Amino acid sequence: MSFENYDPCFPDQPVVDRYLPVWANLPSFRSKPAFVWVDDGSSCLLEGSSLTYEELNHSVQSISSQLLISLQRGDTIIILCSPGLQLVEILFGCQRAGLLAVPIVPPKPTFSNNDHHHLIRVLSQTRPKFAIANGPYIKSVREYIKNSKPENPMAHLLKNLTWISTDNLRVEKNISSKKNLHSSYTGCKPEEVYLIQYTSGATGIPKPVLVTAGSTAHNVRAARKSYNLHPNSVITSWLPQYHDCGLMFLLLTIVSGATCVLTSPGAFIKRPRLWLEMISEFKATCTPVPSFTLPLVLKRGGVTEGTLPIDLATMKNLIIINEPIYYEAIEDFMEGFKPFGLNPSAVSPSYGLAENCTFVSTSWRQGCKHVFPTYKKLLPSARLGTSETKAKEESIEILIVHEDSHELVEDGIEGEIWVSSPSNASGYLGHPSLTQQVFQSRVKRPFSHKFFIRTGDRGVVIGTERFLFVTGRCSDIIRVKNGIEIHPHYLETLAYDSCRRFLRGGCISAFMIPRNIVAIVAEMQRSDWTDAVFLKRICEGIRGLVKKDVGIDVGLIALVKSGEVWKTTSGKIQRSVAKDRFLSGKMNVLMEMEYEELGFKKSFGKVTKPPTKYSSTIISIIEHVKLKLYADLFTRSRTCDLRGAKLGTGKDEQRGKDFLTELDLPIEGTT
Repeated sequence: MSFENYDPCFPDQPVVDRYLPVWANLPSFRSKPAFVWVDDGSSCLLEGSSLTYEELNHSVQSISSQLLISLQRGDTIIILCSPGLQLVEILFGCQRAGLLAVPIVPPKPTFSNNDHHHLIRVLSQTRPKFAIANGPYIKSVREYIKNSKPENPMAHLLKNLTWISTDNLRVEKNISSKKNLHSSYTGCKPEEVYLIQYTSGATGIPKPVLVTAGSTAHNVRAARKSYNLHPNSVITSWLPQYHDCGLMFLLLTIVSGATCVLTSPGAFIKRPRLWLEMISEFKATCTPVPSFTLPLVLKRGGVTEGTLPIDLATMKNLIIINEPIYYEAIEDFMEGFKPFGLNPSAVSPSYGLAENCTFVSTSWRQGCKHVFPTYKKLLPSARLGTSETKAKEESIEILIVHEDSHELVEDGIEGEIWVSSPSNASGYLGHPSLTQQVFQSRVKRPFSHKFFIRTGDRGVVIGTERFLFVTGRCSDIIRVKNGIEIHPHYLETLAYDSCRRFLRGGCISAFMIPRNIVAIVAEMQRSDWTDAVFLKRICEGIRGLVKKDVGIDVGLIALVKSGEVWKTTSGKIQRSVAKDRFLSGKMNVLMEMEYEELGFKKSFGKVTKPPTKYSSTIISIIEHVKLKLYADLFTRSRTCDLRGAKLGTGKDEQRGKDFLTELDLPIEGTT
C-alpha cells in the first residue's frame, strides 16, 4: 500500500472517513480546525463557527449511530440540508453508517418555482426510503402534502418518504476517550457505492452517477498529490457542497489533514469580495473556483471597498475549474490582483468530471515555471508528459481518441478525451446500456483490454510536454455549411466582447436551429432597454465581430432579459435548454433579428416577412457598416460616414440610402 506524500508514517486509508479517527487521535490535531464556516455580515471572519478534527470525528460517530436506529446499512437517504457545517457532519455520518447518500440542493418547500423538477427526478430514480432535513423544512413539506391534490406526483413522492429531522440528531458535548484505531470499522467498504452524484446537466438531462467509497478515496489522494496539499494547507471554498468539486474538497481536506474555510454560494454571489476576504484573513493556500469567478470578481469584487485589507500572497493553488479556460480571463485577473500579492505561479488550470468522481488532472506542477502555452486562446488543463514521467504520476490515464473509429489520434489533432483510472465511477443508476457505452469503452487501435470512460469532451494534446487542452463538448459542436466546425463558447465569447458594456458575461448561448442556422441568445444587463435602434446595433455588433473573427454568418440573434439563459449549479451554460426554451417561445425576448444571406429581417418576438433581396450595393454598405460603425458601437454621433463604401450611382445610390434609412442611420459624406 502506498503512503501519504507528506509523511510515510501514516498509511493511506481505503475510504476517506477512516482518515478522521487517525487525525482526531493525534495530540497535535485534536484541537485543530477541520472546517470553519463564515457567515457574511459578521464583524470578524475569524470568529466563524468551526469543527475541530476531534469534534468532527465525535459528531460523525454520534450521527451514524443515531441514523442506524431507523435505517439499515445500505439504505438510500436523500439529503436536503442547507450549506453549512451540519451538512458536512451528515455527509461523513452517512458514510460511517454505511448508507447510500444522495445530497442535492434543497428546493423551496413550497415547490412553486421551477427548481423542484430535479427533486422529482432524483426521487423517481434513486427511490430513497428516507430524507433528512431541518425541522422547519420538514414542517413546510408536510403542509404542502396536506394541501395537495391526490393526483399531485410531487406530493405522492414526498409522502412515501420517512423524514428525519436534523434537530433530533443530538451530539453530546462531552467527547469520550479516544476510540481504539484498530477496532473494526463498520462503515462503507471500498467496493460499496456510498454516493449518487448527478452530472451537471450542461448538455442534457442530469444523470445519476454511482460512486464507490474506494474510487473516491483514490480520487482525492490523486488530487492531494497533484496540488501538493498537506496539514499546513488552508483551503477556502464557496462551491456547493452537494456534488463535484464542492464535495470533493470536503473529502480532500480530511485526506490531507488540512483546514477548510467554507461559505455558501449565495453569500459569494451577493458579495464576491467575501471570497477575497476569506483568503486574506485565513491566509489560504488553496481555493477552487469556476472560470466565470475571475471576471465576476474583477467587476464586482469591490477591492477598494470594505474595511478588511486584501492580501493574496499566501495563495499557492488558484484552482480553475469549468472548461474552457481562457488565457485572457486569467491574465486580466492576475494583472488586477498582482498588487495584492497574487503570484502567477499559483494558477492551476484543472479538469474533472462526475464520472471520474471529480478530479482528472491539472497542468500545475510544484516547482515548475508556470508559463503555460495557449491553444486557440485556451490554457491547458493537464500535462501528460512522456511515458517515463507518466509512471511517476497517479494512475489516471488520459487519451485522445477519434469519436467514431475509437482509434488514437496524433498529438495536435482534436478528438474525444477518454479517461481510465481507479477513480472511475461504477456507472449510471438505471442506465445499463448507457453505462456500457460510456464506462466500458476500449481503444481499437492500438487495441487495449483496459476500460475507459468516454467523457464527451473534446481535447487536443500540444507540445513536447504534451499539454492537454479541453476545447469543448462533442455534442455542442456547431457545424456550418462550408464544413467549418466550431465550439459554441468561441461564438459566445466573441458576442460578449462585441459589447461588454451592455451584455451579461457568461450568460450567452450559441447553438444550431432548424435550417442550419447559427443562433446566439444573449442576456442584457438591464431589461428596461427597449429602444429598437439601440438593440439593433448590439445585434449588428455581435454578428459583425463573429464574421470578422471566425468567418461564420450568424443567422439569428436574440437579446433577452436577465435570467433567461439557464445555467447548472456549477455555472455551466445549459445550451440544449436554452435552445428548447427559445424555440418554444418561453424566453422574454427584447429584440430578435433573423438574417438571410443578403439581408435581414427583424422582430420583437415575432418574425416578420423577409425583405426583398438587396443588390450588391447594399452588400457593400453592410460590410462597410460592420467594419466602420460597429467597431465602436456607441459613440455620441449616430451618423454613418460612408466615404469608401461603394454606393454606385443613380437608382443603386438611392436604394443604398433607403437601406440606411431603414437602419435609422443618418447619412453624411456620401459620394
